[in-house]
Amino acid sequence: MASKVCSGCRDGDALSFDFSMAFQPIVDIKTNTPFAYEALVRGLGGESAYSVLSQVTEANRYAFDQRCRVKAIEAAAAAGILNTPARLSINFLPNAVYSPVACIQLTLKTAAATNFPTDRLIFEFTENEQMVDPAHVANIIATYQKMGFGTALDDFGAGHAGLNLLARFQPDIIKLDMELIRNLDASLPRRMIVDGVIKMCGALGITVIAEGIETTGELTALKELGVRYIQGFLFAKPAFEALPKVESGPTALTRAA
Repeated sequence: MASKVCSGCRDGDALSFDFSMAFQPIVDIKTNTPFAYEALVRGLGGESAYSVLSQVTEANRYAFDQRCRVKAIEAAAAAGILNTPARLSINFLPNAVYSPVACIQLTLKTAAATNFPTDRLIFEFTENEQMVDPAHVANIIATYQKMGFGTALDDFGAGHAGLNLLARFQPDIIKLDMELIRNLDASLPRRMIVDGVIKMCGALGITVIAEGIETTGELTALKELGVRYIQGFLFAKPAFEALPKVESGPTALTRAA
């Protein structure tokens, strides 16, 4: 049965290492409040994501993906996200999902245990991870959308396929890669490309998030192009097991230096 949970992703017990989460806000610049917090994997002492991800192998990929979902929900709830209207964005590995219905069961169980509304969950995947089977990814996205989850394509414009992926399936959100955003205010080609992507997404009903924002110039350019949701050091660095305060302007720039 598709709803049964396989032993490889039952609860992450197959992992030989443990980890925790940091959180970075995605800011609604119309209200200057968090639209969502992205959960970012960290070591138990706050060590870098690489210290954890470097231990992920083909053998433990399924268990790791499941454990990430559990950790993200539990840590976000403990940090107080349920006392805010913000959503929670969780990274997942499409190649670690053998069945979207079966592999979501532990997530649903964890959400129920923490009283976390499932319609406040966003699942994002990066196009930097090569799609072994794009049709399978399309099925995951469609299934998650039918279940009421938000879906997001991260690092858009930096990885495999790009526009070809968007032609195959349409997530609720795309996150513009920071390399497209860097020095946006001083680069006409970048500005034209970003403007084109924004207009295309608007026509497709896809929300755009710009990530990696570090300067007020980049922020101003994005505002002029009509981007509402921003993520980057200009507003807040990731906070280990906590929801960081949203800042903007000179204070945030000083903190990001």
